[in-house]
Amino acid sequence: MGQANLPTFFNHHDYFIDEKIGLFKFSNAYKVYDDQGQQIGNIQQTVPAWHKLLRLFLSKAVFPFTLDIKEMDNTVVASIHRGWTFWMSKITILDGNGTPIGGIKHKFKLFKPLFHITDQYGAVIAEIKGDWKAWNFTIVDASGHELGQITKKWAGVMKEVFTTADKYRVIIGKECPEDLKKIAIVAGAITIDMVLKESK
Repeated sequence: MGQANLPTFFNHHDYFIDEKIGLFKFSNAYKVYDDQGQQIGNIQQTVPAWHKLLRLFLSKAVFPFTLDIKEMDNTVVASIHRGWTFWMSKITILDGNGTPIGGIKHKFKLFKPLFHITDQYGAVIAEIKGDWKAWNFTIVDASGHELGQITKKWAGVMKEVFTTADKYRVIIGKECPEDLKKIAIVAGAITIDMVLKESK
């Protein structure tokens, strides 16, 4: 799959994610911008009504969740799904047709959380590691070569766009393959904040 066949959302290399604050914080919603300050999509978590009731009694860390990545016309271009869990999340990445194209495996290394992004066969294609308190991560491929970064540092036009809510930036290098692997890597990286929040 070449770049021409990727959904438009995944043809970018710089993603700015800004959380939208709702009145009742049962679900997460994020706006996604490009480096020019133009909104290119949304990330939306849908929480069934019965989940909202159960969350009053159970930790949200055990609940299943689905995060839909949508372009501006509301087309779903990828989804992140986790089933019921009680230890070490296994997360599936789906393309816009609902076909599994990869996964996210939550690991621990030296008492620090570590995320492996896998392809549809379970092979590791990228790793997200770094300083979780400072929100400064590196995305590397299976050979250890840097593919991108996740950071809370930004400059220029984006300072005017962001609200005071949670926000961060995902930079994907141009050496990242323009195929299904890029969809999995971008989808995993831009939803990592939501995955962490749901795991607590």
